[in-house]
Amino acid sequence: MSTGVDFATAVKQEAVYLRLVHPTPDDIPSCFRLMELAMGCYGIRSQVKSWYRHGESSRCAHKHDDFKFCLSMKWMESDQRYDAWINRRAEWWAKRRLDKSSEDVWAMRTEPRKAFPRPVTDEEIRQVLENTEETLM
Repeated sequence: MSTGVDFATAVKQEAVYLRLVHPTPDDIPSCFRLMELAMGCYGIRSQVKSWYRHGESSRCAHKHDDFKFCLSMKWMESDQRYDAWINRRAEWWAKRRLDKSSEDVWAMRTEPRKAFPRPVTDEEIRQVLENTEETLM
């Protein structure tokens, strides 16, 4: 989605938002929760949903990467771990926001196209119905 914002600015905006949503270090997910999400990605429900929606199996590498990143942060202090997690998620959201999206296919129109047909009036509908009834009889 082209927003006119560069990557560094988008990361800063996302970091501010994430700090509001997750105000304390206790609000970030635990390594155990990230492991559950990574393992759940391979579950039957997740795979069936992915096959139905996308025609292929789930891509779970990013969930494993999140789990491995969490394990690499275990030695850090709570505040350092919080900052590292916020920065990682901010980069992920910024990349997702600035990359192409399926929503980019559709452009919102502010006015009808020039070749767009005019609205049909009630009178025109009545005339067509009357002509159809006359033809059938």
